[in-house]
Amino acid sequence: MPQAGFDTLDIEILRKRKSEKWHTYPADILPAWVAEMDFPLAPPIQETLQEALEKWDTGYPISPDKTGIREAFADRMGERFGWAVDPGDVTVLSEVVQGLYLALGSLTEPGEGAIVQTPIYPPFLDAVEKTGRQLVENRLIRGSDGWEIDFESLEAAIAPNTRAFLLCNPHNPSGRVLTRQELERLAEIVLAHDLVVVADEIHSDLTFDGRVHIPFGSLGPEVAARTLTLNSASKSFNIAGLRCSVAHFGSPALRKRFDSQLPQHIRGGMGMSGLYATISAWREGQEWLDQAVAYLEGNRNFLTRELAERFPKISWAPCQGTYLAWLDCGELGWQGSPTRRFLERGKVALSEGGNFGSGFEQFTRLNFATSREILASVLDRMEKAL
Repeated sequence: MPQAGFDTLDIEILRKRKSEKWHTYPADILPAWVAEMDFPLAPPIQETLQEALEKWDTGYPISPDKTGIREAFADRMGERFGWAVDPGDVTVLSEVVQGLYLALGSLTEPGEGAIVQTPIYPPFLDAVEKTGRQLVENRLIRGSDGWEIDFESLEAAIAPNTRAFLLCNPHNPSGRVLTRQELERLAEIVLAHDLVVVADEIHSDLTFDGRVHIPFGSLGPEVAARTLTLNSASKSFNIAGLRCSVAHFGSPALRKRFDSQLPQHIRGGMGMSGLYATISAWREGQEWLDQAVAYLEGNRNFLTRELAERFPKISWAPCQGTYLAWLDCGELGWQGSPTRRFLERGKVALSEGGNFGSGFEQFTRLNFATSREILASVLDRMEKAL
């Protein structure tokens, strides 16, 4: 397969996109916020979608169980992560965020506690609030390896009515990829306190420096039995708009609780394009993904150097995965939101730190999944805001 055009993006073509990233702000704003990539589609996915259009194949999709998507997910988990998954334990949803809401609604009761590790992808906080669950906050702390779990505070925060642990690994926004030792200690706490784990592992393919993601549900039968794993090709292959994800249940009892509370049609139907694009990504897209991850790692390294040289008062722990940079702007001494200042004075859109949890208002999140040239322009605009 020829080299993907990661380094030759045309910003005028990007501005014609109708996606959220490029269609939310006016044309004079350079977007580096919502977690979607600017890169071209992986050729196998593009071919799949083009073939469907050429046949006018836009009718009702067959049942997801007959598409092979569950088998594709199971095979991928085995090949990539050494995790043996039974396709029969997999169901198909429209997106991982939907899965968070459905899991809280079916596996916990209103008023019961759900542990969330802040800073965190904002839908985690929204899901807890809007389903009427109690937020149990376990703040991550800055350590020698980046943002780390404060295990002592975690155990202290667990109350008798705490029922669920919402895990995000690789972590959004910090980019931490948890080690086996960390995950095993977390598993001990989960078992000791009889918690259900909802694991968002949507960034599992996007890891750097030779790291390999470890699925939480792969840690053993006892851990698997209480783990609902959510995953999708949407982040790794930039197909979020096609709305397709999967949920893996580590035990029949967990699946029964999930299905009994929420009939299939309440969850909404699947789109044919999302189903087959996802299968194509997982079955045929690895060569493209390897190139994408290598390019993103180069962007991470470029960003690390540039921040150190041009923004010495902005602190960050270089991410170990994802394509997101979680930047601490507190030492800049600005009043109010740094994200808003970068937007108003630099004409660059980043993600508001306060949305990731209370106390993170002086942080901002930068999406570096773009060409090196556009990333340099983002930094130029940020520098103007100084």
